[in-house]
Amino acid sequence: MPTTGPETTCLPARARRGRLTNRIACWLRLPEGDLWRDRAYARLWASILTSSFGNQVMILALPLTAAVLLQATPTQMGLLTTIELAPFVLLSLPAGVWLDRVRKLPVYVIGELAVATAAASVPLAWWLDALTMHWLYVVGFVLGTVHTVAGSAAQIVLTQVVPRERLVEAHAKNALASSGAEVAGPGFAGLLIKMFGAPLALVVNAVLLVGSAGILKGIHVSERRDERARNAPFWRELAAGVRFVARQRLLVTLALLMGLWQMAHYAAVTVQILFATRTLGLSEQQVGLCYTGVGAGTILGSVFGRRLSHRFGPGPCLVAGYAIVGTGWLMAAAAPSGALGIAAFAAMMMLFAGGAVFIFINFLALRQAVTPEPLLGRMTSTMRWLTLLAAGPGALFGGWLGEHVGLRATLAFAAGTSFALVLAAWRLPLIRQLRRLPEPEPTTEWLGLEADVRAT
Repeated sequence: MPTTGPETTCLPARARRGRLTNRIACWLRLPEGDLWRDRAYARLWASILTSSFGNQVMILALPLTAAVLLQATPTQMGLLTTIELAPFVLLSLPAGVWLDRVRKLPVYVIGELAVATAAASVPLAWWLDALTMHWLYVVGFVLGTVHTVAGSAAQIVLTQVVPRERLVEAHAKNALASSGAEVAGPGFAGLLIKMFGAPLALVVNAVLLVGSAGILKGIHVSERRDERARNAPFWRELAAGVRFVARQRLLVTLALLMGLWQMAHYAAVTVQILFATRTLGLSEQQVGLCYTGVGAGTILGSVFGRRLSHRFGPGPCLVAGYAIVGTGWLMAAAAPSGALGIAAFAAMMMLFAGGAVFIFINFLALRQAVTPEPLLGRMTSTMRWLTLLAAGPGALFGGWLGEHVGLRATLAFAAGTSFALVLAAWRLPLIRQLRRLPEPEPTTEWLGLEADVRAT
């Protein structure tokens, strides 16, 4: 007779092939109601995992191509970062209006394919002996354009797949998808770069992004568009989105805090590869190994971020994220050369990733939760525009500071800015006392807003 008992009841009788097999099946069985049980979300998560793995190659290969192969200066690195950010400033607001008039999933898919094409152009230019910093500037602008438009579409697609009350959980799971790639991806990317060179490693990124687009194609989403908005004057719709954000005290506060943090973030990003290769003397493969700290930090942030946000509230967890990231930048800025400095650089990457998860799962969930569906595109683009306005100047200043004062000075500037944000945000009751996600604005309020815009 077959063995029965609590440990064998998870499987049908014909499938009971032993206690060990059954225990493994029970352990792997998803809890009832888990988001991964939803087929559309599971495919979206798989696409994020695939593209994240490919992007780990891009994160290392593109700046290493500039820093090592083309011997870029800190100022040129700052210019490259600023050019990548320029489309956010130029295109975010009109892109938001356009996104509220079209289906978002096809935009997301086309964006993945466009990034794959841009990545593949770098090894092509290298093979043709035409690779220069100017080529990388063009690639950076294309990447920024895609991230401006398709990146906003991707954030909205998530709200079409996942109920709003589960957005923090979804963002945490998405971060967990990224963390798997961030653990294995940098070491793999470093190995590819060592074996084939940074330009050729980008071919792998292109292939994985094409795979991500294939997974996304055909996902069923629930999308409701306002037909009136499709026929409304373009500039009136743009003004409605801006005025919606301006009337939301929470959104304005988040935009100010995140704008300053992005300034510090992009200042640090501009010099961190130069700091690793020139100040610490790391090889390309060693840089890749240090970047595995990003994966460890993302896993920790993903595992504990949602739980702590649920317990203490999204506001306090957002502030904690600023503190964690600032600690990492400060450690690197103060670390000596040698083995201890290398360990500090890896720790900086881990703390940055973990703190960034704390920041973004709450920031994204808060801004999406408060916004009615017909305005999600315009809100997303307006908020991205506001939060990245200072990022370009931050990158330029970081490059200038690194070239004229020192690379450590740039990291110290980023750390000081992040700690200043901790103090400023904690003094705001709106953030400190924010214990749960807010409800979206009523549609009637949105209609009144559009009437105000029409009257002006």
